Amino acid sequence: MVSHKFFSFSLSIGLVAMSFLATTPISSAELEEIEQRGKLIVAVKDNLRPLGFRGEDGNLQGLEIDIARHLAEELLGDPNAVVLQPVTNLDRLNVVLNGKVDLTIARVSFTESRARLVDLSEYYYLDGTGLVTKDASITELEDVATRKIAVIKDSSTIPVVKDALPSSKLVGVDSYEEALSLLEKGGADAFAADKTVLAGWVQEYPQYRLLSARLSGEALCVVIPKGLQYTRLHRKVNEAIARWQAEGWLAERAAAWGLP
Repeated sequence: MVSHKFFSFSLSIGLVAMSFLATTPISSAELEEIEQRGKLIVAVKDNLRPLGFRGEDGNLQGLEIDIARHLAEELLGDPNAVVLQPVTNLDRLNVVLNGKVDLTIARVSFTESRARLVDLSEYYYLDGTGLVTKDASITELEDVATRKIAVIKDSSTIPVVKDALPSSKLVGVDSYEEALSLLEKGGADAFAADKTVLAGWVQEYPQYRLLSARLSGEALCVVIPKGLQYTRLHRKVNEAIARWQAEGWLAERAAAWGLP
């Protein structure tokens, strides 16, 4: 009889505790840690003009650097309360998964496979496949319909170009440097790649033009750790991006960095 009463009492306490946990909002310990630390740690690119690159003075700059600093101002009240950590493409998600950074802002596009590993914010820029050329006879997409187009080997650009320009002749290259050399020698009439990358290309090589056509759409997002404890951080990032979109700040900064 005593054990039965003890079991009933324990069960009641357990149910009350579960009810309390279910109705108590889960606060983001991670955001609290960032606030206590006083610094936001963000993985960025340092070699991808105009998103994240080093200027002549050696300092990091670009659209994604602006976003990182603006987020630090949103979360901590100071645009300089940010640690910018350069990262390779292969490690963009890993540094978040391993807890080495708070966020990654390094030209990460939304995909379902990535969304299973990490949380991805609202998009801050719509990227996509574009084309550059210095051939004056090429002004529209139709002008390269049957021409030679350089593409990075094994890249996601290849199926996009094949779908949009099925009669074009694709020429594989191993790097952007090889693509430039091929174009300069007349081995290709245009080069297809991400428009953000190509925007930096025409800034560095002004004899080239970026065609206005976008062959695909890729939403660039902030990478956030996955988990209930990061809910508040995720919400704050999304709210900031939505407001910047509405106020025109993101469009203004993109234009300032020469992004289409």
